[in-house]
Amino acid sequence: MTGPDHHWPLHVRKPRGAIDEKLIMSEAVDAKIVSLSDWRGALLTRIRRLIREAVPDVMEEVKWRKPTNPLGVPTWSRNGIICTGESNQDKVKLTFPKGSSLSDPHGLFNSSLTGVRRALDIREREEVNDAALHDLVCEAAALNEARAKR
Repeated sequence: MTGPDHHWPLHVRKPRGAIDEKLIMSEAVDAKIVSLSDWRGALLTRIRRLIREAVPDVMEEVKWRKPTNPLGVPTWSRNGIICTGESNQDKVKLTFPKGSSLSDPHGLFNSSLTGVRRALDIREREEVNDAALHDLVCEAAALNEARAKR
């Protein structure tokens, strides 16, 4: 099936005029990653997969579009932002806006260590502890969930 309804199963009719916002936002993240045709795109693809495994119902979107970054910053949320994935020339920066509230037992955070947020700067050829990052993403999602229930 092709055309504007190609993402909808045949047995489900998309309501006239309805927009699948989650799909559109996911495609915006796709576009950002594809624009990074080097190690940064590959790393963000890997991180994205890990985040989706850790939090299956995560919402993907891009935020902070501007003339110098028209494709914006990939952002993963559930009951609030879990983390963002910025790409700079020399690194990918994963920022956790509530990072100071996370335990980080593996010491992943290596940037933005003052204030509330914490970040993990990953440079080319640096190894990422997938299990530790998975745990950190799960903890960030659980923190958002707990705060949402208050």
